[in-house]
Amino acid sequence: MKDNAAFTSRVLPWLLLLPSFIILLVFIYYPAIQAWVLSLHRSNLFLGTRRFVGFDNFTFMFTGTLSAKYIQVVVQTFAYGALVVGLGLGISVVLATLASQDIRGARIYRLLLIWPFALSPAVAGTIFLFMFNPDIGSVNEVLDALFGIKPRWLDTPYLAFSLVVIASVWKNLGYNIVFYLAALQNVPKELNEAAAIDGAGPIQRFFRITFPMLSPMTFFLLFTNLTFAFFESFGLIDIVTKGGPVGPEPFDAAGLTTTMIYQVTLDGFGGSGNTGIAAALGNIILLFTAIITVLQFRYGGRRVQYGDN
Repeated sequence: MKDNAAFTSRVLPWLLLLPSFIILLVFIYYPAIQAWVLSLHRSNLFLGTRRFVGFDNFTFMFTGTLSAKYIQVVVQTFAYGALVVGLGLGISVVLATLASQDIRGARIYRLLLIWPFALSPAVAGTIFLFMFNPDIGSVNEVLDALFGIKPRWLDTPYLAFSLVVIASVWKNLGYNIVFYLAALQNVPKELNEAAAIDGAGPIQRFFRITFPMLSPMTFFLLFTNLTFAFFESFGLIDIVTKGGPVGPEPFDAAGLTTTMIYQVTLDGFGGSGNTGIAAALGNIILLFTAIITVLQFRYGGRRVQYGDN
């Protein structure tokens, strides 16, 4: 029998994979291990000191003198993540469904909806900073002309939090719409046509046929949007609000737009330079993300409907 194996040598496949292994080791595994090691030490970036303290950094954040601040930051992060993911996916699937219709100029509409995907979080934050500037922003100019009001978007705590959420949702719209448009191409038209013949309206067809068929893509986008909310929102928040302003009680221990990843930067590279606490908080973010991922795969995955089921 002729051997059709692609590789006749056992060494060659490993040699081809070696560059990928080196990149993963240098840029992912080694930093992750170092982060866990650093979280077990009380370390100062500016003084260059390091002392082993075990799990004291973890317990300090939730039982120490600054526990109110870290608990508030955790709560704000989950609230921010839930709003960004929920609103982002909901708006994206509706816009993608409308943009997928066979209408005149559909390509132009799709391009306009997708282009925010090309922007970095910092650029998106800069756009919203100028648009919602309380004094010279275009949004307040319109509101003042129509209703005679000029909200203080950057100074009012809840308005600032809402602005960060809106900017984050807008930033991710293009990414989500690209994938939803691709998924909509795989929804059999025959199902919608048959439902229309049976008397189902557009809304019924969307929720009974289209949306369930999009569940695998929604399942995927849930994690990518959650990753953005937990890990990639620093640039946008830093440009727009810099983590502030401080909210009213009981949200007065930290800035209302300070998320966990932003607090990591404040702890590690701010005035205190406490890299041990920063590493511990970063590991807690990873732990929360892992727990959410496991729960979603275990329970949310059951609701995913694939075409061959």
